[in-house]
Amino acid sequence: MNCIICESPIKFFLSKEYTEEPYSLFMKDIGPIEYFKCINCGFTMGKTIIDLSHQRWEMLNSDFHHYQEKNNSAINQPPYLHQATFLKVLSTNGIIDINSTVDYAGGYGSLSKVMNKYFEMQLAVYDPFVQGNTKDIYVPKESLKNYSSVLSSALFEHLTNRESFDNINNIVSDSGFMFIHTVICENIPNDPNWFYMDPPVHCAFQTNKSMQILMDQWDYRASIYCPVAKSWVLFKENNPDVKRKVDLINSEFQTEYIIHKEGFVDYWKGF
Repeated sequence: MNCIICESPIKFFLSKEYTEEPYSLFMKDIGPIEYFKCINCGFTMGKTIIDLSHQRWEMLNSDFHHYQEKNNSAINQPPYLHQATFLKVLSTNGIIDINSTVDYAGGYGSLSKVMNKYFEMQLAVYDPFVQGNTKDIYVPKESLKNYSSVLSSALFEHLTNRESFDNINNIVSDSGFMFIHTVICENIPNDPNWFYMDPPVHCAFQTNKSMQILMDQWDYRASIYCPVAKSWVLFKENNPDVKRKVDLINSEFQTEYIIHKEGFVDYWKGF
């Protein structure tokens, strides 16, 4: 099997066994997860999870998310308030059009609800499995063609094949953007206790290099990163006006609130 990002060979990286509940119960018939890493771009995947049958994979996801909801677990929850603020700042400055954006696999619509309540902004949500109690924010699959930009929050780490990545990108028009929240670092730690490998449903881990390769393959030219929102925005066009507006925002806030770069913003270098 080759890397789903760059098609280079992959090799065994590490193994992780879950010995404590509830994950030990979820994984009882699966056993340890073996992770494989690309020798070129460093993209790392939980091959044991990826090789599960579709039915068993859905059961694992259901067990995990129901546990989170029932126990009000805050495991790796996205920083919704900071994300909403970031989107508001970008929208106010004309960097993005939130009305043409859909939150892909947006779950219970948590980000959309925060944006609506505190910023009076509407964010459409698509999810093939979940619909929360605010039905009017959800759009059906056939309506995805009506959007030109996509938001992907805490999703990339759950994807098990290349087609799933490409399906997200296929929503984005030539003038659109892709918003991403996940962990992307220089190197994936060779440590089974690394926090982002803790949930067994996390099976795909990007590096700065693998994301630059994806950007090139998908024809993105520039990106921005907001450290407090822990989120990137990828742009199809390297518009100098975006850089000018980012500089203005940072000057107004008197801090480096947003980082702009041609190519991928490789912010996380420490691990």
